[in-house]
Amino acid sequence: MTMRTVPLRQVPGDSFVHRLWAGTKLVIVLILGIMTWVLPSWPALGMVAAIVILTALIAGIPLGAIPRPPWWFWGLIGVGVAFNVSFAGLHGGLVFLRAVTLALVLVASSILVIWTTPMADVAPAIARLMRPLRRLRLPVDEWAVAIALCLRGLPLLIEELRMLRAAHKLRPTAKGRSDHPSAEMGIMDLITAAMSSALRRSAEMAEAITARGGTGRLTAHPARPGRADLLALIVIAIACGVAVAVTLIL
Repeated sequence: MTMRTVPLRQVPGDSFVHRLWAGTKLVIVLILGIMTWVLPSWPALGMVAAIVILTALIAGIPLGAIPRPPWWFWGLIGVGVAFNVSFAGLHGGLVFLRAVTLALVLVASSILVIWTTPMADVAPAIARLMRPLRRLRLPVDEWAVAIALCLRGLPLLIEELRMLRAAHKLRPTAKGRSDHPSAEMGIMDLITAAMSSALRRSAEMAEAITARGGTGRLTAHPARPGRADLLALIVIAIACGVAVAVTLIL
């Protein structure tokens, strides 16, 4: 039986990936993103995809947690491939597919970090990684807290959108039309309801933060990188070196 869960929420577990420091995972995603941006070759993209799949298997991510894009998403990709092939030939279609693959693997690696990392550990990790910027008198802690709040708010917003979509589906259709004005809810009404819900959620969160005395400390028990984090970075560095070497040889 597969488990249905929100894409931007932690999947419980005690694997090697779950125990890694949050900052290490963020650095790995940054390294993979820079490498694929500088060298967007098929070997590099294949290496990143393999790392994402292997990491998901080690972390024990269930199939039910993987988001399933709607049919029109894949349809738009097919239309884009056909459009590029018709105007730029086979090479244009391959370039478009490579760009789409790059976006998908980077998004997958970012979501994998959220799946295996408690949201409470993200803000301290970001603050520690940006510690050198404090010498420039930049508000590092405030940035870290803002990023953490955004990550915490995204699952709530997704759930609100799902509820609005479910309510929209339950409204009478054209065959069983109702005289009530709410039965004719269009896309603009749905967007307005989503914005209203998001504003209400943000107001409630702001009131809760204010009632607790502000953002306060980022964490009571700040985590630090260990030997496992060093091992993970070494493995990623070796994999990136192999991908670069294979790309240069081909």
